[in-house]
Formats: sequence, C-alpha cells, structure tokens
Amino acid sequence: MSQRPSFNIAPRHVADAPRTSPTRPRLSPPNSPSPAGRSGLSSTVPTPPRTRRPSRFEGPVRDFLTYCKIECGFAAATISAYAGDIRDLWVDLAQRGCASWDELDHQLITEHLKMLRDERGLELSSLARHVATIRVFCRFMETNELIENNPAEDLEQPSTWQKLPNVLADETVQKLLAAPQPSDGLYLRDVALLELLYAGGLRASELSDLSCNAVHFELGVCRVMGKGSKERLVPIGRPALRALRRYLDELRPDLEKPELSKDRIFLSRTGQPITRVVVWQVVKRHAKRAGLKDVHPHTLRHSFATQMLAGGADLRVVQELLGHSNIKTTQVYTHVDRSRLKEVVARFHPRP
Repeated sequence: MSQRPSFNIAPRHVADAPRTSPTRPRLSPPNSPSPAGRSGLSSTVPTPPRTRRPSRFEGPVRDFLTYCKIECGFAAATISAYAGDIRDLWVDLAQRGCASWDELDHQLITEHLKMLRDERGLELSSLARHVATIRVFCRFMETNELIENNPAEDLEQPSTWQKLPNVLADETVQKLLAAPQPSDGLYLRDVALLELLYAGGLRASELSDLSCNAVHFELGVCRVMGKGSKERLVPIGRPALRALRRYLDELRPDLEKPELSKDRIFLSRTGQPITRVVVWQVVKRHAKRAGLKDVHPHTLRHSFATQMLAGGADLRVVQELLGHSNIKTTQVYTHVDRSRLKEVVARFHPRP
C-alpha cells in the first residue's frame, strides 16, 4: 500500500480540539514529605499527550489534494494554490458556524467571495482564481459523493481584463544583466541565473528545478520541465552558456554538498537548491541595484517573448519555447510590440 501524501491543510484555530486538560494532582514541593506516605514516592501522574480532534472539513480537502497530485499530476505550486484557497473558505465557514462541507451553499460562497473582495481587498484576477478553485473542489466532492448537491454549479466565472505584460527594452535588460558585481560572494551564480532566465524565457520554478544534466552545452539547448510535468527543449544563447559554464566550473563545486544539493544547478550558500522565491529575491535585488522598478523573473520572460516576436519569430515557435499549452496565452505578446503590428499592417493591408 502506498503512503498517502502529506498536506498541511488544517487551520489550527479551526481544526484543533478544545484544549481541556485533565485534573492534575498537586505536586509536592522539593524535599517535602510525600502526602501519600513515608515511601517518598511522588503522586505525580503523567499528563497524556494532547490530540487534535479530526475536523469534518479535513477529509474531503485531503482527498481532493491527493487526487490533484497523484491522478492529475498537477505541479506543486498549483496544489499549494488550491490548498490556500480552500483553507480560506474553510476558515470562513467555520467562523460562520458551519461544521462540514454539507452546509456549504451558493449564498455562503457568495458571501465568502464578497468578504475576500471587501475585507481582504483581492483583485478581480485573484477572485477569479478562488472561484475556479471552489468550482473544481465542489465538483470533486459531488462526483465522489462527499456532498449531495454541488453548491457551485451555478457559480459564474468573473470576466477579467487582460493586462499587458511589463516588458523591458533591450538596453534596460542589458543594464539588469550587468548589475551583479564581481565583489558579490555569489556573483558567478547570479550572472548565470539572470542570463539563463532571459536567454530561455524560463519561469522561476523551472529555473530552480534545473538539474546539472539538463543543459547540453554541445547542442546549446536546455531541457526544461514545465507546468503539468511537460518537458520541452529551449535553445540557449552563447552568453548564457558561457556564464553558466563559468559558474559550474568555478563556484558551484565550492557550494555543493552531495547530501543536500540533489544535483541541482543553482545552489544557495549552504549548498541547498534554491527555491523559486530565492530566484525572485535575486532578480529584485539586482533590479534595485540597477535602478529598475517592478521587475521580477516573469518580466524577463515577457521581454524574451516580445523581442522574439519583434525579431520575426513565428507565434507557434514562441508558444513552444515558452511552454504554453494554449496559443491564446502567447498572443498577448503580439499586442505589446506595436511597431511590429504597424509593420505588418503597412506590408499586408490593401490600403495601408
């Protein structure tokens, strides 16, 4: 029998049982006669360990996250987002006096979403993600007969405005890539990290998960594991390959600790693989040093895609390089490069 995955899903103030301690006998002060007699034995009784009362909310949530992990193969970040959204709903229901998912109805879902908007100030895009999570979770519970009726069946997905991504000009990208200084302790790592992010249009999570055998220097490509465990090959330019080779030869051997490093390319000072959060911190730190605002790893990904299209790359090719499952996601970059649009209109329109 395989072991069930462990998920930290229970909000403590909801799932914990009321902490009622058993009556404890009075302890004798040190060096005092025992009240039980002259035997000198203390009347102390060991206190049994406190146990958490299982919540009626917890079982369906754990089953759902297990389903997402094992049967659907969702990425860890996706499962974490689902767990966070369901935890918010769980806490809200418990505070309203509900004891299980059976009491969830359309009105309670509406009030929960209203609370997220008014009290927590979530943007429409974040509310849309919560709605999607609630819909798929309720559908799962109904399919598996954990609830009788699906309260989210008539819940409509809010329409959101599509925001154009923030894109850096070429000279601004060069300024960011030049921000790490040789005096920095992790200078070689940070240079390779920034170069590879921009050269391949990688996500922060994809970069942090790269293993040492993922880069083929002779072919000039990098094997990337994207969302949904979908693998793709991304060509890498010469500057990024040079920076990566220098880091692997001169710095990584000093950082590596075989019991911790897990054969990952990018390591921290302690020899552990860096996380996507660290990737964000590195980019933000060097962006600040370069005098840039609102720059993060995805900004380099946006800039990569936009400049590829501006240079004449086919939209399908850029879709493949970015690992987008739907070309509509890639099409947003065609709206960013207005000079490219003007060129196409001037070239192909019958009356330009």
